[in-house]
Amino acid sequence: MATIPSLPSRDEMLRMARSTTDITGQLLDTAGNITRIAINTLDPRDGSGAEALRVLRETTAELAEASASPQAQEAFYRIVDTLTRLGTTGAPLAVHPVSAPAQALLTVLGDSLLPVLDAVEPAVEEFAAALGDLIEAAAPLLPAAAGVVAGTVLALTPLIRALADALADASPELRRIAEALTAALAPLLPFQVALAQRAAVAGVGVVRATLPPLADLTEAAAATTKAAGPMLVAGEELLVSALESLQPALLAATSRAGRVARATAVRVTAAVAPAADRGVVVAVSTASV
Repeated sequence: MATIPSLPSRDEMLRMARSTTDITGQLLDTAGNITRIAINTLDPRDGSGAEALRVLRETTAELAEASASPQAQEAFYRIVDTLTRLGTTGAPLAVHPVSAPAQALLTVLGDSLLPVLDAVEPAVEEFAAALGDLIEAAAPLLPAAAGVVAGTVLALTPLIRALADALADASPELRRIAEALTAALAPLLPFQVALAQRAAVAGVGVVRATLPPLADLTEAAAATTKAAGPMLVAGEELLVSALESLQPALLAATSRAGRVARATAVRVTAAVAPAADRGVVVAVSTASV
């Protein structure tokens, strides 16, 4: 199995980002120079228009000669054939009777969702900003996550390839299974459609009967929540105060655990050190908090 590729460090990632930015700037400068050259070449005020037309005619002739080659004609034929197949496949979908209700459904969904999207836009923007801050803060973990993903992909690749080979070899059996399932399920489809229609009618009746009590229950819960609002606020204040009072103790315990872990790591490292360093004694004392 292939080994997991080495992950770039943060400095290397920053260096690659700066290199990418420099290359992008150079490309933009090159594009600007090409634009200025084209403008200066085609400017009729300096009498270079005739020369530009001559160069353009020569270039066009060379392009025509190159496009007349068998390789170019074969490539053009393949492109046209691909576009023709896409058009032939997509055209019936646009005029199919199913497309009309689908378009109507999309129109209704769009009209219904626009006010909702306008209402949640500030919350979405704030969430996106908070998510961006979280990703930026968790940037040091991204290389490790990328390594885990790469290792998982490398480990699963042989399994997926073996499964694909096994399915390819068992194509006749898979075809028999599909034919058996089709033969078994085809007689049941009309019965399932009738049951679905009856279930839909019953479900509509249940919804109509349930909505008025549910509305009353929601109003009562809202009134109760409104009345208990001060108590909830007081409970939240007590919880936040308790957390603030526990914060120093938690920080001290965390610091103590960190020092103990570092001391343990140093002792383990000294215990498994090579024999050449046997004369070196490492002693670590932990200060009490």
